[in-house]
Amino acid sequence: MSAAAADRRPARWRPYAAAFVSRFLQMLQYRTAALAGFATQCWWGGIKVMVLAAFYAGASGSTGGAAAMPLVQAITYTWIAQGLLALLPWGGDPEVAQAVRTGAVAYDRLRPVDAYGFWFARTAGWIAARALPRLALMLGFAAIVLPLAGHADWGWQPPAGPRAAVFFAASLLLAVLLSAALVMLINVAATAALDARGINAFAVPAVVVLSGNLLPLSLMPDAWQAALLAQPLAGLMDIPVRLYFGRLAGWDAAGGLALQAFWVLALVALGRWALARTLARLDIQGG
Repeated sequence: MSAAAADRRPARWRPYAAAFVSRFLQMLQYRTAALAGFATQCWWGGIKVMVLAAFYAGASGSTGGAAAMPLVQAITYTWIAQGLLALLPWGGDPEVAQAVRTGAVAYDRLRPVDAYGFWFARTAGWIAARALPRLALMLGFAAIVLPLAGHADWGWQPPAGPRAAVFFAASLLLAVLLSAALVMLINVAATAALDARGINAFAVPAVVVLSGNLLPLSLMPDAWQAALLAQPLAGLMDIPVRLYFGRLAGWDAAGGLALQAFWVLALVALGRWALARTLARLDIQGG
């Protein structure tokens, strides 16, 4: 490979990196919205923790819930789920929806970059900027403030160990990419339908249940566990938390990360194919 070709290779990624960074920094400006969302998530997190405590107390005579996940882990799962709430792909990127409504999507077709890659980078920046600060705030509240206030049993517990923490961090990165790939499918559907509202309404219940946000997937029936873990939405929340607790360790941990990576690649391939077909048939009205 010549030196000129080697210099051009990094340059090809610069527009997408710039798109990610610009969207990330843009979303960080909405501090009031982030703090309001964090306060709401703390409130609902507290309610979910109390519901879980009552459920475990009522099921103390049985072994199902405790064997699947102890209460202390279920509580930590809840706080992580609340911190990662903005990671869930229950709606398309609002900038894409607006571009579809106004016809500005035509400009994206004229950019000298790959349309899917450009949208994906901006969507990933949008997701990361909404999820990561709230996760950090939730960690400070549930892991520091609650124990200092005398509620350590209802707080965020540390990971199973350093290796589990590293696996969790790697899984979070894959979860951001997976969320962006899923949001891109919603973006493509909104582009094809010229309206994102119906697609968003359909996505919400599936995402909330199958990601583990409503209830840890480990607490669902044993007969469903294999199917629940294999489906793509488990990689958004349930697999990262299993790695955090060390419930997936060794080769099982590698398998969990590989499953997330597989769904990222599969959904990106599906999204690229669907977007190419959609843009080929898209008519822009006006003039």
